[in-house]
Amino acid sequence: MKIRNYEALANHGCTESRKIVLDIAEKTLQQLDSYRRIRSMTRLDGDILTIGTKSWDLSKKRHVYLIGAGKACNHMARAIDEILGDRLTRGIAIVKIREDTDIFNRTELYTGGHPLPNEDGYRACLKILELVDSAGPEDLFIVVISGGSSALMSCPREGITLQDEIDTTDVMLKSGAGIYEVNAVRRHISALNGGMLAKRIRDRGAELIGIGISDAVGNAPTTDPGIPYKKYTSTPMGPDATTLEDARNAIRKYDVADRLPKRVVDFLMNAGPEYETPKAFPENTYYRINTLPDSCIAAKRIAEEMGLRAYILTSFLEGEASEAGRVMASLAREVQTCGNPFPAPCVLLSSGEVTVRITDNALIRGHGGPSHEMMTGFALAAARIPGACMLSIDSEGTDGTTPAAGALTDSETSAAAAAKGIDLMQALREHSCHEALLPAGDVVMTGNTGTNLCDLNILYVPAVPGPEETDSTPPAHNEQDTARKENK
Repeated sequence: MKIRNYEALANHGCTESRKIVLDIAEKTLQQLDSYRRIRSMTRLDGDILTIGTKSWDLSKKRHVYLIGAGKACNHMARAIDEILGDRLTRGIAIVKIREDTDIFNRTELYTGGHPLPNEDGYRACLKILELVDSAGPEDLFIVVISGGSSALMSCPREGITLQDEIDTTDVMLKSGAGIYEVNAVRRHISALNGGMLAKRIRDRGAELIGIGISDAVGNAPTTDPGIPYKKYTSTPMGPDATTLEDARNAIRKYDVADRLPKRVVDFLMNAGPEYETPKAFPENTYYRINTLPDSCIAAKRIAEEMGLRAYILTSFLEGEASEAGRVMASLAREVQTCGNPFPAPCVLLSSGEVTVRITDNALIRGHGGPSHEMMTGFALAAARIPGACMLSIDSEGTDGTTPAAGALTDSETSAAAAAKGIDLMQALREHSCHEALLPAGDVVMTGNTGTNLCDLNILYVPAVPGPEETDSTPPAHNEQDTARKENK
């Protein structure tokens, strides 16, 4: 099971709705596992390595190296390590969470930091640099990358410290900037990200095969993952679509120059064109095995196989997480009450990357992440939608600063939380939604899932149970507001 606490989540609240949502989520995560995908398209027959439609004769290679980073890298690197066996000279992989199943033949595993870089990830990057700098024209690098690599593969360029990179990441993530804007800043201060790893491999004359999972909002769905992808961009192993000017604009737009490290601002504002990230690697072979829309497409198919009507709302969902949750609740109410834009019962699917804006760290009283805050916002607005239930997870298995993938709440959550003395509105204000939803039994635990396609949101809206259903249950936040007025 991908969802480790499935039973605990399913056995309280709107149980029928919860089981529907959990079943869709579980089967979707199973289908998206990168280990399965890579093993299905890759094989080694003697000296011939075949990936999808293309083959390589390894007898013509002096060394074969594996480099990996990302929140799905555990599964991606393990697949390549197993397939190559003794043909692999050496591997280095940087992951977010080490699991008991992370057993490798010739690959060294390091635990980097995410969302903020750490010392272990930095040390692993130094080893990667040493490995690449020892390579030559007869060597082959197989690089597996998924989302999260920008933090996990943290190696600042000369003149910028690791602490500078940590502080820069922290400020940008809390600024309200979109991920493209965040990446524009941190890629241009990195010695490996933004295509700098691929450039270093090319400078040694070695060959690169890249296998990637793209979690960028806006990419098209995956068609045939076995066909080399000609337009691959971003991540350490591919060309970078962001520019120095994008980085400068992000700093200006979010007014963070006075909060970023001075060395970072001085470098980015004054860097010449020689410091631009590389924009093309036509000599490399890339495979894109999953993209962000794939999660909704898989979930829709699974829901329909379960006999449910299912609709994809968007794979471009962005914005403030708690507000996105309230919008989803308002949509569910419209569906259940008026049959617009779809009749109930139905499943509504969305994906993307919502964010949480934090302008002052002093406001933080706990832990959380976008999915936690989205589901808290949903719970506060869902009390008038009987049986409505929604799950939001960061599909790789950890949401924000928590060990949980996200959360699942329903129309009974706010009342149940209030009965336990949990103030969900206060949790949102203090960014402590994990501490609020954990005792309520509403956090989703998965561990590493083997994929990384940003947020996956699954909303089930049942039909109104019957004429006995009334509209007398006010939203939890209204109850709390009334209580406050009475106390006054």
